[in-house]
Amino acid sequence: MGDMLSAGTVVAVSRCAAHRFSKPTQLSIRLLEGLGVAGDAHLGVTVKHRSRVAKDPTQPNLRQVHLLHEELIAALRDAGFDVAPGVLGENVTTCGIDLLGLARRTRLHLGDDAVVEVTGLRNPCVQLDRYQPGLMAATLDRDVQGNLIRKAGIMGIVLAGGDVRAGDAIRIEPPAARHERLLPV
Repeated sequence: MGDMLSAGTVVAVSRCAAHRFSKPTQLSIRLLEGLGVAGDAHLGVTVKHRSRVAKDPTQPNLRQVHLLHEELIAALRDAGFDVAPGVLGENVTTCGIDLLGLARRTRLHLGDDAVVEVTGLRNPCVQLDRYQPGLMAATLDRDVQGNLIRKAGIMGIVLAGGDVRAGDAIRIEPPAARHERLLPV
């Protein structure tokens, strides 16, 4: 195991058995190795996102767990949006970690046992605007070169299962290989 950095905290955990935009917060969630969040609509080895299932239901599920930073939720609230943990569909709301700056294959150790490997960025979609007009644009930005920045969190796969709850520590294990920037998955 590589060097781990103590980084942040779990603010909230959420899941929903149905394919809905928002996920109700829970006292805890159970991550299942190779599958995702127990009781969540996106649980499984193959892709569960409805638009991706329509294209190819045999694709591997690189979106087993959605993590979103509380710092974005706070910025959206400051901009007038009615958002809170779970509202944007994430399973784990974090605080104190630059999720968007992590490398692909970074391992996030959540609580005592769970490990999630980062696969890529969540690609914001029109469901955000259906929830609240203007929300999609608020989760997108441009860098100084004009490149699109997606701020709606990251996705990962479960390498080791375990229970995760608000208040749990998150430790970061950088990948052994060179830094690969996150792309949408």
